[in-house]
Amino acid sequence: MNIKEAKEEIKHTLLAYNKKDSRGHYTFPKLRQRPVLLMGPPGIGKTAIMEQVAEECNVGLVAYTITHHTRQSAVGLPRIVTRCYNGKETGITEYTLSEIIASVYDCMERTGKKEGILFIDEINCVSETLAPTMLQFLQNKTFGSHSVPEGWLIAAAGNPPEYNKSVREFDIVTLDRVRRMDIEADLDVWMEYAWKKGIHGAILSYLSMKKEHFYSVENTADGKFFVTARGWEDLSEILKAYEELGVEITENLISEYLCRDEIARSFFAGYQLYRKYGTDYGLDRMLSGTMQEDERIQREKMAQEASFEERFLVTGLLLDGLNGNLLIYEKTDRETEMVYQELLHLKTFLSDSRDISALDEFIDVKKKSLAVRLEAELLSEEQESQEAFVIRTLEKFSLILRKEHMTDVEAGFDRIKELFAEMAEKRKDCAGRISQELERAFSFMTDCFGDGQEMILFVTGLTRNSHAAAFIREYGCNPYFVCSEKLLYRKQEKKLQEECEALLKK
Repeated sequence: MNIKEAKEEIKHTLLAYNKKDSRGHYTFPKLRQRPVLLMGPPGIGKTAIMEQVAEECNVGLVAYTITHHTRQSAVGLPRIVTRCYNGKETGITEYTLSEIIASVYDCMERTGKKEGILFIDEINCVSETLAPTMLQFLQNKTFGSHSVPEGWLIAAAGNPPEYNKSVREFDIVTLDRVRRMDIEADLDVWMEYAWKKGIHGAILSYLSMKKEHFYSVENTADGKFFVTARGWEDLSEILKAYEELGVEITENLISEYLCRDEIARSFFAGYQLYRKYGTDYGLDRMLSGTMQEDERIQREKMAQEASFEERFLVTGLLLDGLNGNLLIYEKTDRETEMVYQELLHLKTFLSDSRDISALDEFIDVKKKSLAVRLEAELLSEEQESQEAFVIRTLEKFSLILRKEHMTDVEAGFDRIKELFAEMAEKRKDCAGRISQELERAFSFMTDCFGDGQEMILFVTGLTRNSHAAAFIREYGCNPYFVCSEKLLYRKQEKKLQEECEALLKK
């Protein structure tokens, strides 16, 4: 199972466990709510998908790396309490509330979310003293004498023994009480994620050529050698930061993230070529349409005569250039839509007002609402940024109205609609520029490489890129559809040939 399939299973499990009847009671028996246990190599995104599921399902998330905890923090501290049995008072041992269970209740109180995911990472690497507690947790959904609240899915993750010498094997009794999902590294799935996250283009291009270098973990007598999905993503961030600062990228830097000498060396060479070809080909000017015709012809000739590696890197550069502009459009589109929705609310808010200055009162309400949700940790960084943009836009509208001495509600709102129309026009212009860039990119690819492997890589890259796919669905792109149809036809033709050859062999 790949990480994308595991994510969907967890979402479905959360929905199933939290299904309620007409009275609001949970219908799935708590006794049968098996915890989800993800087992797989390190650095493939087991923790990341928990955050994604929690955000997409709008539930809470409490995450712990259990190796950082002692038995006391997991179970609670013992204390002596008095109980009366058969008329006789007796002192017995009771445990305070587990820190982990307390964190669940804190999350519920802080966010207002009564349902969520309690995620325990590295669960099979606990100390000897904590191991029985973890088994009890998986089997009975309790820490000590305290149960995990209703509505909270228990999820855990661990690494197979070949990746960690501290691993403890679970017995059959425990395994028979969990849903074990064995996760494998999958480059195709990660590439979809990578385009969405804006991973550095040099990495995407390199892995398109060197698929076997995506994931590698070895623990030998000579040392530990590993390259993981986490390593590639972290490397992407440092590359972008260093480039922005103008700091030199060295092979030593690469090897700090890709801990396998031959892969680090190979990627460093590819990265240097990627940067050089980016300068030599000037593809940003080609996409924007500012490149002179004679220069464009020269660049096409250079690409036609290029080596296999150079062709693939040039294709990657094109995809990366398009993705950067698609991200800009997607941000503009989302912000414009959010402002539009707020203007609908504003219209209702102003219906009982006599003065357009009530807009400032509306803005204050939005600010207070944002502050409360930030305090409760109900918003992601992206959501916070989007809502802050809406507030700044409304403040800008208010300032313009004051400068123009407007007080009448109807006239003021009409002016606001004019200002919003300017925003919508900018979004339209941005979409038009990207449509032209796609046309130019396909023209360049066709003139340089025809329907070769480079075109397959280009079309596949656009298809995997959720930003590009969404844009093409909305605005269309005739060259994309033509090329996709050709590639599909060739794929079907190849499959038919293989079937015929198999029949002839019988």
